[in-house]
Amino acid sequence: MEGCGPTVGVFDSGVGGLTVARAILRAIPGVRLCYFADTAHVPYGPRPLTQICDFAVQIIEFLFAQGVDAVVLGCNMSSAAGAYAAATERIARPIFDIIQPGCRAACTASTIGKIGVIATQGTVNSGVYGHTLRTMGINAIFEQACPAFVPLVENGQLDGAAVETAVMDYLTPLCAEGVDTLIFGCSHYPYLREVIQRFMGDGVRLIDPAEFVAREVAEHFHTSTDDATDPSRHRFYCSGDPHSLRREGERFLGLPLLNVEQVNVPTERVKGEE
Repeated sequence: MEGCGPTVGVFDSGVGGLTVARAILRAIPGVRLCYFADTAHVPYGPRPLTQICDFAVQIIEFLFAQGVDAVVLGCNMSSAAGAYAAATERIARPIFDIIQPGCRAACTASTIGKIGVIATQGTVNSGVYGHTLRTMGINAIFEQACPAFVPLVENGQLDGAAVETAVMDYLTPLCAEGVDTLIFGCSHYPYLREVIQRFMGDGVRLIDPAEFVAREVAEHFHTSTDDATDPSRHRFYCSGDPHSLRREGERFLGLPLLNVEQVNVPTERVKGEE
């Protein structure tokens, strides 16, 4: 499409990755988005890591088959499951991970070296954030699984009593530890930012890795384009109900989702199947 920037694929288990898509739109105004929501398999948290990794690689291959110039793993669970390593070994194309940029930003932001991470149970169990932060010199790391957050966001509940109760239950231990920086280790969680910031207090810096991976994508393409506002240039795919993605996507992304298509990707393959 003449006059537009690169085509960037982003995927997540649901609408959470739209926080990444939104950050990329801001960083590269002329970008064309190709977004994939694996809504047939959301949430990823309780699934085996090997299955999540396989889902992610299938989706990455699908996005490149649609002609994208790069793919961003908008799903922390996919990176935690080893999908970034698996995909980069298999596919010689630009692929961006979300965990490293978020950890680097948190290390820069923290003044006392106490960093909290909130994520799905699977991401916490994987230890990927703790390992990454330790390689960057941080040893006071406090991880907290927040399993209720994804269902709340997917159902459109971004505030109210249920959200406030969940935030209080999950984040009270992190407040007690005195963290001064908190990483959103799941791309759904920034939608709850206002409630989380209010509970944690203004003295705690909230790190949304989406903002920092978007900068890396922009630097990779080192291109300056005119602001292109035509939403028809974007494409959206989902493995589940396209009407649900269109409805929730428009709410979260702030743009009409004009091109939404349901596809039978990824498939739940039996063990050993290629």
